[in-house]
Amino acid sequence: MVAFVGAAVTAWVIAGRAEGPQINIVRPTTFIGQTASFEATVQTPDAELRALDAHVEQNGNTYPLFSLDAGISASVQQESNSRLRISRTFDRNSHPALVAGPARVVVRATRPVLYGYREATSEATLDVTVRLAPPRLSALSTLHYINHGGSEFIIYRVSPADVDSGVRVGDREYPGYPASGAGLTGADDLRVAFFSLAYDQDLATPIELYARDPAGNVASARFDFRVFEQQFRRARIPLSDRFLQRVVPDIVSNVADLADERVDGSTSPLELLDLYLFINGELRQRNRQTVAELAPTTASTWLWDGPFRQLSNSQVESGFADHRTYVYANDEVDQQVHLGFDLASTANAPIRAANSGTVVFADYLGIYGNCVVLDHGMGLQSLYAHLSSIDVTQGTKVDRDQQLGLSGQTGLAGGDHLHFTMLLQGRPVTPMEWWDEHWIEDRVQRKLQDAGQS
Repeated sequence: MVAFVGAAVTAWVIAGRAEGPQINIVRPTTFIGQTASFEATVQTPDAELRALDAHVEQNGNTYPLFSLDAGISASVQQESNSRLRISRTFDRNSHPALVAGPARVVVRATRPVLYGYREATSEATLDVTVRLAPPRLSALSTLHYINHGGSEFIIYRVSPADVDSGVRVGDREYPGYPASGAGLTGADDLRVAFFSLAYDQDLATPIELYARDPAGNVASARFDFRVFEQQFRRARIPLSDRFLQRVVPDIVSNVADLADERVDGSTSPLELLDLYLFINGELRQRNRQTVAELAPTTASTWLWDGPFRQLSNSQVESGFADHRTYVYANDEVDQQVHLGFDLASTANAPIRAANSGTVVFADYLGIYGNCVVLDHGMGLQSLYAHLSSIDVTQGTKVDRDQQLGLSGQTGLAGGDHLHFTMLLQGRPVTPMEWWDEHWIEDRVQRKLQDAGQS
């Protein structure tokens, strides 16, 4: 009897020292906004819980988020034999007493031990900040004239300082940057942004300022603008067997996606055509995605000055957003949009930087062949394709007119030329405006001057 009592006492004491459930607060992380998400995982043997509750503590008050005993609407998922995930959203309607300021999220869980005769409890806490006021923003600049497929520039105010903001064009966002990066001194709430109405967006696409703070609060503001329609050309591009025999093997040998393909003298014209259609379609999209993924590497300050320079003594062979229909043996086999300018000079002509910047890409890139991309800051980049050689490396800072390489016909080039385009946040825009000194003065510099005076 003494031994039995001793064992029981020992088991009781040990059970009292048992660890409670493992709790992980997934969301929120730092802030609670007008609308917020609560999510937590609780891990315990057999997912057996005697009690589980979550709440927000603020100024001595408790605001419930979840409880096993109360009928609070939430999603409860058993992810494994031992882990539960609890999630719900809440807002000012469900928790009207929350006020701006510091708060704490508390999750407490209890599991049975010693066959249910005892309990083990654990608690997890997270300090957060409640932020309920949406950001404030308004346009400062005026006279926003947007050519379809072209660029525009805006100066605006936004607060508080830690919000993400910019211009939203339909479903596409163009982030803003501190105006000091454009040489505009003054209040900390000034921001600038370049944006575009892309060639493939409708003329009636909504355009507005947006702001989004870390708590998830959002705001938007309209500003005056006017859109000008542009006529994009259409062209028919004949595909010859000679052309396919020249371009397809080189791309196949340089692109990892085509490593399994073997192209030699026995490859039939139709097999070459199939490979070309893959290159001109699927590979083209992948290459454009690679270029778009360079956008986040942009500097937060301007690296350029004055108008961009067109390739010297060059002739324009193809324009921006030309719609191309590809024809093989009198059959229409493909359609694509040409998103740049094809500029022809002499064979192996020196290709120079259109403006100062930093090299963010210098390598072979599928349809572009040997390709260089320069970053000019604030989401603005320039692309130089089909080079026969590359003279710069990634990370190099270059000056205007510094040689980047020599022109060529690598990639999907029908002859020796430079494919050149400008990019805003990785999206192609027409270079014509950036070549134009008067456009730079009217659309950009004058707004900065006006803002500085005001």
